[in-house]
Order: sequence, then C-alpha cells, then structure tokens
Amino acid sequence: MEQLTLKDANLGAARKAGKKKGYRVPWVLHLMVLPAVLLVFVFSYLPMSGVIMAFQDYKASLGFADSPFVGLKHFKYMFENDYFMKITGNTLIFACSKIVMNLVIPFGFALLVNEVRNMGFKRSLQTLVYLPHFLSWVTLGGILIDLLAQTGIVNQLLTNVFGLSKPIFFLGDGTWFRITIIFSDVWKEFGFNTIIFLAALAGINPALYEAAEVDGATRLKQTLHITIPSLVPILIVVATLALGNVLNANFDQVFNLYSPMIYQQGDIIDTFVYREGLLSGQFSFATAVSLFKSMISLVLIVISYRLAYKYAGYRIF
Repeated sequence: MEQLTLKDANLGAARKAGKKKGYRVPWVLHLMVLPAVLLVFVFSYLPMSGVIMAFQDYKASLGFADSPFVGLKHFKYMFENDYFMKITGNTLIFACSKIVMNLVIPFGFALLVNEVRNMGFKRSLQTLVYLPHFLSWVTLGGILIDLLAQTGIVNQLLTNVFGLSKPIFFLGDGTWFRITIIFSDVWKEFGFNTIIFLAALAGINPALYEAAEVDGATRLKQTLHITIPSLVPILIVVATLALGNVLNANFDQVFNLYSPMIYQQGDIIDTFVYREGLLSGQFSFATAVSLFKSMISLVLIVISYRLAYKYAGYRIF
C-alpha cells in the first residue's frame, strides 16, 4: 500500500513538472517568432491605416485627418477609365498564362525526371532547373535586356545563323513583350513546382509499380495509371492555391523589363499603381486601385482554399 502511494505521489509530481515545462516551452518558441511578427505588423498591418486615402482627396500637407472625404469618387473614376480596363486585361493575360504554364511544364518535366535512373544526373538536373528561382528580377532583367536587345546574342543568332531577315524587338514590340514576359517567368519559376511534384512522386507506394510490373504493365502504362493519378491531388492543390494570384502578374519582372512604348500591351495593375501613386502623386486614386485589387485577391484566396479542401483535402487551419 505504501509502495502504491509513493508511486502515485511520484506520478503526480512528474505530471506537475511536465505541465510546468509544457507551459514554458511554447513561450520560448513564441519569443523566437516575435521578430518576424513585429516585422509583419510594422510593414504589413500598420500601413493598412492608409486605406482611408482611397475615400479622400488626400493632400500630404493636410494629412489623413483634414483631407476632404469624397466617398467612392475614385472607384467610380476607376471603372469609367478605359485604360484601367486595359491594364486589368493585361494583368489577367500575364497571370493566367503564367499559372497555366507553371503547372503544365513542371508537371510534365517532373514525370520525365522521374524516369531518370542515374541519381547523380537526376540531382544535378533538379539543381540546375531550381537555381534561377533564387535570382532576383533585377539581376535577370539586366541579363535579359542584354540578351534580347536588337544587337544582343539572341538576335545575332537569329539573323546570322537562322537567316532571319531582321532582328526581333523582344522588349519593344507589344506581342513579343508578352511572350517574353510569360516564358521568362516560366523559365525562372518552373523548377520550384517541379520540386513539389517530385516530392509527391517520392511518396507513391513502390508496391503499386511492383504489382503493375507483375501484371506486365509497361513504363508508359504505369505512368498513365499509377503516376499521373497519384499526382492529381497535389496538382489540384497547386492549381487552386495559384488562383489567388490571378491579379498578381509579378511587378518586379514587368517593372524591370517594360518601357513607355509598350504600356498598352505590357502595363499591369501594380506598375500602374506605382506610376500613379509615387511618380504622379495621385495617392488617393492609386490607393483605390490597389484596394480594389487586394479585395478581389482576398476573395480569390478564400475560394482557392475552399476548393483545395473540397477536392484535395488540403487545409492550413
């Protein structure tokens, strides 16, 4: 009886110590996250107070408090502005094309890489295609401007080797500019999604392939009936999460490559907001355009997460 009592006492003391320890550990982890939380709060949440400018004729000399309130004036002007509709169309063309290409190409490339049996070559290939993801568009923009100039290496090859009659104005012609923007983004980013699909491929049960081989299935049939169906859930997740970026056509890329001569075909919402707000001083109108874009993006993100949960069982919370 005494032994049982002593054992119960020791167990109770251990539980109390565990509880105390358990309460201390999360606070340490929270302190580690605190610097990141402060950065997000200062640079993402505090600036939200500036949203009030979208409903004012904001004057820097008057400040938020004394600038006249105009209601939905800037939103009305925004929807009546033909150029705003033009840049919205450009944004959708760029963003939707990038989303589709950054799903199809990585998906196909991951299937091809999965068939490589030489592990050294396979890892080297993964590294090479993933490497451009870490380069900034400031760096890549300068490289592309030099390569695609009318006297650049690409045009010299096209004219001197392939016999093209005249050089292509990649960054000065609207149609070629759109093609350049889309494919340069795919080249830079498709390695990231490829890694995601390769990780999903690594999780497929090898017993499925062994059973298929016993039944006489070729590599093509294994790919069609095992590999691709196994990748469909992660493909749905990546596709639905990308839906929230429909109005994000990559400001960094377009800003570093475009010029006034192709504004009609190359200007997007973010570059328009930059010029109207910071260069022209139209703070209220630029804020209204940016707020409209943010609200649409928020709705699309909510829809995308619900679709990801419904069709692939993916959720964060």
